[in-house]
Amino acid sequence: MHTNQAKEQKQISQGLTFLLAAACGLIVANLYYAQTLVGPISAATGLSSSAAGFIVTITQLGYVLGLLFIVPLSDIVENRRLTVVSLIASVAALLAAAFAPHAALFLTASLFIGLGSVAAQVLVPYATYLASEEQRGRVVGNVMSGLLLGIMFARPVASFVASLWGWQSIFILSAIVIAALTLLLSRTLPKRRPTPEMNYGQLVASLGTLLKSTPVLRRRALYQASLFGSFSLFWTTVPLRLADHYGLSQQGIAWFALAGVGGAIAAPIAGRLADKGWTNLLTGLAMIIAAASFLLAYLFQSHSSTALGLLVLTAIMLDMAVSGNLVLGQRAIYTLGNEARGRLNGLFMSIFFIGGAVGSSLGGWSYAQGGWSLTTLIGLLLPVLAFLYFLTQKETA
Repeated sequence: MHTNQAKEQKQISQGLTFLLAAACGLIVANLYYAQTLVGPISAATGLSSSAAGFIVTITQLGYVLGLLFIVPLSDIVENRRLTVVSLIASVAALLAAAFAPHAALFLTASLFIGLGSVAAQVLVPYATYLASEEQRGRVVGNVMSGLLLGIMFARPVASFVASLWGWQSIFILSAIVIAALTLLLSRTLPKRRPTPEMNYGQLVASLGTLLKSTPVLRRRALYQASLFGSFSLFWTTVPLRLADHYGLSQQGIAWFALAGVGGAIAAPIAGRLADKGWTNLLTGLAMIIAAASFLLAYLFQSHSSTALGLLVLTAIMLDMAVSGNLVLGQRAIYTLGNEARGRLNGLFMSIFFIGGAVGSSLGGWSYAQGGWSLTTLIGLLLPVLAFLYFLTQKETA
């Protein structure tokens, strides 16, 4: 009877999986609303065009800090309470960004939006605690597809809302949505109180040991950092490209970003195929698809509608590669240890988000210095380097 109860407790319902997926998507979208709005935000806050990429970069850096110093708390603090406190901080930061009169305050608010948004990375390992071993790949795939849809829908939604009511409106709207979500999660989520084996100081100190002693984590994090760096570089610069080269309005950019959402279908598919043992093959394939997407963007640079159509294909291929590889990486690291899962996830995410922050900064610089050609060549180089590193892999990772 006791065994049956344990089995029942290890089954996560479809309703709760959907709620966690939707929550992760809504939370993590906050990191990306500014990405297609760098032009109007820069103009309103007095940032130069070369510093525009910093709007996205500082939010990602806030997220990295949260991953390193807040997410490890999920291994010692009750998870629901940690999620709720992080989301309250997010709501305050979103409102501060909406009403920021100058760049310094907007960038400070952006840093705190990043910090608060790590609630999503408390919820992802939390979902795996509730799932059985057999469900894990599928549950991670479904929750991550929610998170990735949030990342991908954030750009078109922000552009559409901004075209109607101005760039500040998306931050106000998100603050209302996150406040409602906080209330819902505080009443719906089961409590998960971990049994701490160490205090917070030891927990943070153990991050270095975990990284050093876990080659699978290092490898997976570097693979994803390279792909996410190229992804951030693309999405930081492509709105500028679409406006400068094709004369697209904010609404046109929104439609373009919406097309890229198709790439999120790779996440649940990758999760299911990984459960069948296809992880390594799919990892190499993700890197090849990402490199091929930038090769397309580099080769076809005319003003024609064909070149624009191929740029849409670039966006879909790149989003597929990044979302698929993310699920493969997370599934691999979640098999490494139970009590350290929050820290493993925090390390994995922080390393690849550093890659994203570097990609955003590189994108702003390369587009200002060498235009679209230089930008796409750097974008091509990142997955190629990841693939060369992948070829050195001996163990199953």
